[in-house]
Amino acid sequence: MFRKCLVVVAMLSLLFIAPAGNATSYNVDTNHSTIGFNVSILGGLSKVSGKFTSFAVVIDYDEADVTKSSVTANIKADSINTGIEKRDAHLKTADFFDVAKYPEITFQSKRVEKKGNQLVATGTFTMHGVSKEISIPFTVTGKVTNPTTKIITYGFSARLVLNRRDYGINWQHNTVPNWVGDEVEIELDLITSRPVENKTSQ
Repeated sequence: MFRKCLVVVAMLSLLFIAPAGNATSYNVDTNHSTIGFNVSILGGLSKVSGKFTSFAVVIDYDEADVTKSSVTANIKADSINTGIEKRDAHLKTADFFDVAKYPEITFQSKRVEKKGNQLVATGTFTMHGVSKEISIPFTVTGKVTNPTTKIITYGFSARLVLNRRDYGINWQHNTVPNWVGDEVEIELDLITSRPVENKTSQ
């Protein structure tokens, strides 16, 4: 009887320490991925595009059960690049991102789920010292398996719109109030590199 109890206890212990899912953790290939944005000028007469060139994204992805997936992103605000040096310098000041005070833009998912044909990552987004829960609809653009290493590369794409004023970025032109639009179109195109090593030690 005592031996049977030990067996039951051992089986229960395995259940509690077993991993919750089969998600594999991947780093994002920053050299071949883009975190970009577009903002309207003069109410849509033109548009300025830019991107952030320094960021780290880790995606835990379970293809069989997307609810076991997650994403963590860290973007260096001072890596903003619109192609115009003077404009980028202005964007880094307290008028906009105030990168000296708020050096990072972050996202940490709380859940990933499938809604119809769309995948959605919901979590906490922090920019300019303001944190809000947002939902990011995204698609898996495909996967490629390296025939030699057998490493799988996934592609992910997302499009969403954020209002900069929701995050305290309120600058406007002195004489032309709508010179810079409030709504910012975010474009995310990411591919993974290799799986994260020693994930259990992180």
